[in-house]
Amino acid sequence: MKQGKVAATVDAYIASFPEATQALLNQMRKAILQAAPKAQEQISYMMPAYKLDGVLVYFGGYAKHIGFYPTGSAIQSFKDELTTYHTSKGTVQFPLDKKLPIGLIKRMVQFRVQENTDKAAAKKKLKK
Repeated sequence: MKQGKVAATVDAYIASFPEATQALLNQMRKAILQAAPKAQEQISYMMPAYKLDGVLVYFGGYAKHIGFYPTGSAIQSFKDELTTYHTSKGTVQFPLDKKLPIGLIKRMVQFRVQENTDKAAAKKKLKK
């Protein structure tokens, strides 16, 4: 995506990248939506974001990788499966020259859905 230009939709965001990167971004999007079909898709912090009872995940395209932002709790829970990727507190970097681990991405999104669902249920109980 060109600096200074903010996409209004996820389609526009993905379209702003080279074709090979677009293919990976579309795979990422599809995996997220399959794992969380009720999630709301939007642009937040200038990248695709998915929300369901709060933020689930974000992703973004870069020159050499796809950034996936499933929060620190998901990174920690799946750390043994993420050893071949560069990670930080809340980020995983998937290189553009390798296949995306779709199954892992889906499981991480499902983990986040469960986490958010549990938090929402706990909040609802407290209000009663």
